[in-house]
Amino acid sequence: MLLMPGVSYAQPLPGIPGINLELGATDNPEDVSVTLQLILLLTILSIAPAILVLMTSFTRVVVVLSFTRNALATNQMPPNQVIIGLALFITFFIMTPVFTEVNEVALQPYLAGELEQTEALEQAALPFKVFMAKHTRQKDLALFLNYADIPPPESIEDIPLQALVPAFAISELKTAFQIGFMIFIPFLVLDMIVASTLMSMGMMMLPPVMISLPFKVLLFILVDGWYLVVRSLLISFY
Repeated sequence: MLLMPGVSYAQPLPGIPGINLELGATDNPEDVSVTLQLILLLTILSIAPAILVLMTSFTRVVVVLSFTRNALATNQMPPNQVIIGLALFITFFIMTPVFTEVNEVALQPYLAGELEQTEALEQAALPFKVFMAKHTRQKDLALFLNYADIPPPESIEDIPLQALVPAFAISELKTAFQIGFMIFIPFLVLDMIVASTLMSMGMMMLPPVMISLPFKVLLFILVDGWYLVVRSLLISFY
């Protein structure tokens, strides 16, 4: 059987489809317009993670959850994948009204042909502007407006995104650090109590963190810590 020529080896392979990419000149302005729109769409998709991080509640949520893990000193427990995944789903829950409004006033009319691309982008940006302006401190927004010599806007629609987005980001960081500080206080008090107890017993060579860690976890379980942290995050956005 090894010496017999196989029939299957003699059969030619089926044709494989090919892809041809061509670059050339065109006399139709619409072709250039479609190409530019495609490039713009790919650019927007490439910066989508930055949009998610800086224009939604993701920054505050993930920073507070990270502060909670650091206050517990549980050595990467829960892991980063769990923290980021939980932050994403909490962000989707908080931003659902904004996403729904964007879908109603911008996406669906654009798909139905009622709005042009520029008009759809303007309509889609307005709900995000309202959300960000609600949680942005005037001091932070004035910092970027004054630096760029932009006159004070008369309404939320007049606020440029290039000033609103970084102002919203630093406002979210300050709020997240304030919440994180409040989370750290009870665990810091517990660490001080354990450290003073060990010193009074003459056990200075024993790391206080090793003794306080089980008590931190027990305290966090007894007060239902994750529920309180997430509840505080949700309340801070409403």
